[in-house]
Amino acid sequence: MSPSNSNGLLRIPGLQVTEIRLPDEVARLNDLAFNLWWAWNGEARRLFAAADPASWARYRNPVELLLNIDSEHLETLIHDDDFMSTYTRVIAALDDYMDPGRETWFEREVRSREGTDSLPDIDRPIAYFSTEYGIHQALAIYSGGLGVLSGDHTKSASDLGLPFVAVGLLYQRGYFQQTIDADGFQQHTYTEYDFHRLPLRVALDPQGRELVVKVPFPGRDVAAKVWLAQVGRAPLLLLDTDVPQNDPSDRPIATVLYVRGRQMRLSQEAVLGIGGVKALAALGVEPAVWHINEGHSALLQLERARRQMAEHGSNWDEALAVVRRNTTFTTHTPVPAGNEKFDRPMARDYLDGWAESLKVDTDKILRLGEADHGEPDQPLNLTALALKTSAWANGVSRLNGEIADRMWRHVFRDLPEGERAIHSITNGVHLPSWMGLETAALLARIVGANWTEAVLEADGWQALLEAPAKDIWNAHRAQKERLCRFARARLREQYGRHGQSPNELRSLSEFLDPDVLTIGFARRFATYKRAGLLFSDLHRVRTLVHHAERPVQIILAGKAHPADRPGQELIQSIFHLSRSGDLRGRVVFLENYDMRVARMMVQGCDVWLNTPRRPLEASGTSGMKAAINGALNLSIADGWWPEGYDGGNGWVIGDPDQGAAEEWQQDQLDAQSLYRTLEEEIVPEYYRRGEDGLPTDWITRMKRSIVSVGQGFSSDRMVRDYLERAYLPLSRAAR
Repeated sequence: MSPSNSNGLLRIPGLQVTEIRLPDEVARLNDLAFNLWWAWNGEARRLFAAADPASWARYRNPVELLLNIDSEHLETLIHDDDFMSTYTRVIAALDDYMDPGRETWFEREVRSREGTDSLPDIDRPIAYFSTEYGIHQALAIYSGGLGVLSGDHTKSASDLGLPFVAVGLLYQRGYFQQTIDADGFQQHTYTEYDFHRLPLRVALDPQGRELVVKVPFPGRDVAAKVWLAQVGRAPLLLLDTDVPQNDPSDRPIATVLYVRGRQMRLSQEAVLGIGGVKALAALGVEPAVWHINEGHSALLQLERARRQMAEHGSNWDEALAVVRRNTTFTTHTPVPAGNEKFDRPMARDYLDGWAESLKVDTDKILRLGEADHGEPDQPLNLTALALKTSAWANGVSRLNGEIADRMWRHVFRDLPEGERAIHSITNGVHLPSWMGLETAALLARIVGANWTEAVLEADGWQALLEAPAKDIWNAHRAQKERLCRFARARLREQYGRHGQSPNELRSLSEFLDPDVLTIGFARRFATYKRAGLLFSDLHRVRTLVHHAERPVQIILAGKAHPADRPGQELIQSIFHLSRSGDLRGRVVFLENYDMRVARMMVQGCDVWLNTPRRPLEASGTSGMKAAINGALNLSIADGWWPEGYDGGNGWVIGDPDQGAAEEWQQDQLDAQSLYRTLEEEIVPEYYRRGEDGLPTDWITRMKRSIVSVGQGFSSDRMVRDYLERAYLPLSRAAR
């Protein structure tokens, strides 16, 4: 029952604990449901939707759908020629994708170069650790950007054929579900998930038993059961502490993502890092490279060092040197306060027993987590720990890498002058996951059915630049109409819950006209992202949205962390504005921002607004997702946008060289630039039509947006960058 590794495909055995009875003719629906490949294959999702439209609309989870589907209805489907034709085609596509003998990009472009001095063998997998994964909303173990980035990274590793295994936590209640009450207050509820009704199997150890690992805690061990989510070709191992072996006080450790309690958060991160290493070891997986994505999992280095000492007789310093050689670390947070840290007494309480077993002084371990020089009683900073135990580190945009390098340079005391401590690999987005059906169909028609592979190279996009303007516009228009329908349905549900009258609910059909210029803003409602900047001059907002010939409408969505009171107050303020008489119907706030809401918005909006306080945006991938659907970014020159903006694919807010002394002054300058760009450039250009009724100049920008961002900011490009700059060099160094 050990994992097999063939042609970059790591197969980890798993036990399906959910019994699904299907007729032989459609039995492979089970295989499809338990491989999250369906999450980015449009035809696979349409197959499930055709099997049971009501269940799919309610759950968008194929496992739940197959558990609930009526046996008589299945018999009907077997005699439906259209359904069976699609079924046969989708299963064949899945089998081809998962075929160990299939020539992947990695096989063709990397292994073909083996034997040269430039590239080593990397048969063993890359182990990727992250505290959250956004694969699909059906598996709700993510909160936002970091999780979606981790999910896109895993999907692209699968598509490209890298040997790859991901590790995370399986949260019983995930991140909170958001509702907005009639007074505009954000309400937090947590859904208790039944893992048996999700696309998950139980990972099996080499003896064929359920895999359970034990993580040392003060005075006890905490058990973690390992579940397997198959993400295309890439296995994702998820650790679950809600198991009978644990004391009732320990079972909730992995219950809630980004739990508020600091001691519970440290406990989570110990299970993730240390338990994750133990899980891979129990499976017989020896990674070639270890990738720590953000500091949450940095404690994995302690377990790796412990194993090195136990197995090879190394001392502490020797073990750390070995561990460091094949570790890469990605930091996302450009401000010191945003990095994960724990008070020294709390950290010591956990590490004392660990240090004693290793015969290492606890202070020696704690010094690895010190972020400053000479300060007494420094907290354990997991970013500092990861940096000091990694051979290569990067930020997630060019600007972020430069800022992180300046922030953390002091911890690298022996670094030569002029040499970077932290490099840059800019984030990217998984094109098949975020591109709308109509835009993807257009690419398939003009580039070819294998467009996802063709566009890996620059000339693969050329055909889109030459496509008829009408085709681009019609694809975007269809996606925009779908967004408007979706938003009205969400608002109807929300307003009905608030007790609005039938007439008021009926009036929602007049909200959101697909012919009106639509601005989208959707992200975490941290105050530095300045969601309220657009509303700083309400007179100008009213003038924009009520213009007789050139109106504007605005759709917003986002969550504030339950501990973030200012963020919640901002949501309340915007909600009240959306309900006020003169903005009602032109400004809407959609509750419960998740991956589905995000997909609808990035696929349907005309303009994507991004207003962070520079330089606090590490990267920001929502603008990339909007751009590959033809939306035009209107953004502060922060995160990825200074690299993405080319003068013709969107607009920049403000002057990055014109910094103000006070935050309120900078807000004022940026707001003036935002309004001026909307009033003088964006709105006139959108409504300027040719004889054919199309906004020709606007569509030219749309093409440039799709091509420039799709080519330069896909997660396939990002993963290839990691491979060439980190994974392959570190694999060689560790051999």
